[in-house]
Amino acid sequence: MADTTVVSAPATETAAPRRTEKVGLVVSTKMEKTIVVEIEMRKAHPKYKRVLKSNKKFYAHDEQNSARVGDMVRIRETRPLSKLKRWSLEEIIRRSSLSALPDEKPVAVK
Repeated sequence: MADTTVVSAPATETAAPRRTEKVGLVVSTKMEKTIVVEIEMRKAHPKYKRVLKSNKKFYAHDEQNSARVGDMVRIRETRPLSKLKRWSLEEIIRRSSLSALPDEKPVAVK
């Protein structure tokens, strides 16, 4: 019989599956350890070739509650964490200029 050799892929390539990452804007931080990230998708119309925009919201896990509304963040796909959460916060790409303002209310002078 003819000798057949089986070539297997290196263990490093199959060890960690690539997870989907998305970049979007934080639109809500009202929940504890959860942020809502809105992703804007642009797609050309199949027939008319006009670029259309559509938005989709994703719930992501934010362990330290570090993200604020208006921040540009990168989220990564993960196992289901709750009914709606399937993403986790990977990094904050750009801080919002609104988040630099203090959360104090102005004092009214009488």
